[in-house]
Amino acid sequence: MENTATYPIGIQDFKTIREENYVYIDKTRYIVDLIGKKNRYCFLARPRRFGKSLFLSTLQCFFEGKRELFKGLAVDSMKWDWEPYPVLRLDLNRERYKEIGKLDVVYDKSAISKRY
Repeated sequence: MENTATYPIGIQDFKTIREENYVYIDKTRYIVDLIGKKNRYCFLARPRRFGKSLFLSTLQCFFEGKRELFKGLAVDSMKWDWEPYPVLRLDLNRERYKEIGKLDVVYDKSAISKRY
């Protein structure tokens, strides 16, 4: 049987794409550009469905020091210590925020301390 590449339709997780051998178009050179500029803030303005979530997932894996996921990609040759850094990722795609107060969160502090 012929070995065919699978496209990651609907998959926005860099780790999954790399570990499960989906087709990945290397955009990691933009990480080098982003870090090299040393901007205080970065605004990723792209149209819908243009890979913003995947790029953020890629950045997360990069800053968490998961070098094995970057083997053979542009950023693999970058001079970087590959030490893990703490990453805070806030995903606002999980809910629709059309009502006032929808972002108000009630949480259990003991549950948070157990996870971390």
